[in-house]
Order: sequence, then structure tokens, then C-alpha cells
Amino acid sequence: MEIILIQDVNKLGQKDDLVKVKAGYGRNFLIPRGYAIAATPSAKKMHSENLRQRAHKEEKIKAEAQDLAAKMTDIKLVIGAKTSSSGKIFGSVNTIQIAEALKEKGFDIDRKSISLPEDQIKEIGKYKATVKLHREVKVDVEFEIITE
Repeated sequence: MEIILIQDVNKLGQKDDLVKVKAGYGRNFLIPRGYAIAATPSAKKMHSENLRQRAHKEEKIKAEAQDLAAKMTDIKLVIGAKTSSSGKIFGSVNTIQIAEALKEKGFDIDRKSISLPEDQIKEIGKYKATVKLHREVKVDVEFEIITE
């Protein structure tokens, strides 16, 4: 079954992507929840016209994302965490703390657009997080976890 995504769906695609999924997943999950619409011939025609009109706006948004990525490449974040004497963190460091540290530096980034190399970070040290600013623009941000 072909569908057109109305909004970003994690691990499936971005808004306005034409995606093939299993019929049950599309009919029973994506379409009823408003994540997608069925890709009928008329919907495909309307979708292609909307994409053509939106292409100019997308270039501007992409350019802004590239400028922001250029500013973010030199950032080094320091995140404090409570640790044991052996360097293990009580709890874990996740995307929420990274988003807050970026906000302190003047970058308002949604935590959902930040991905970590590991699910949970449980030791002090240096790591890299990937920030997705645009469909085609990603930037790696270095951060260090120190003892608080």
C-alpha cells in the first residue's frame, strides 16, 4: 500500500514522503491517527503540485538550517551529572539534558531531533550527538559528561 505522510513518522519517513507500507499498518494505524493519507491517483497529483509550489520555500528553510549547522559545529557542551566514585552516572544522560544545554548556548532545538549513538549514556566521558536540523542537514555536536 502506498501512502503520503502528512507529518514526520520516526523510522518511516518525513512529511510529504511517498512511502510503501503494509496494508494493515497503513489502514489501521497511520491513516486513522492522521499521520498519512492513502496515495490515490488524485492525492498523488495534488501532492506533486503542492511539492512544486513549496520547493522555493524549502530551499530557504534548508539554507537557514545549513547556517545554523555551521554555527553549531564548533560547540562543545558540558553536562554535569551525579556520579559514583568509579565514574558511573546515577541514572543516565538523555536528549532532554542535551537540548537544555543547547538552549543555554542560544540554540532552541527540539529534543526529538537529537539522537544519541547509544540509547542511554551511563558513564562520564566525551560523546557525540547528532542533531537533525532539516531533512538533509545533520550536524554532530560534541558533549562531555562531567561529575557534578
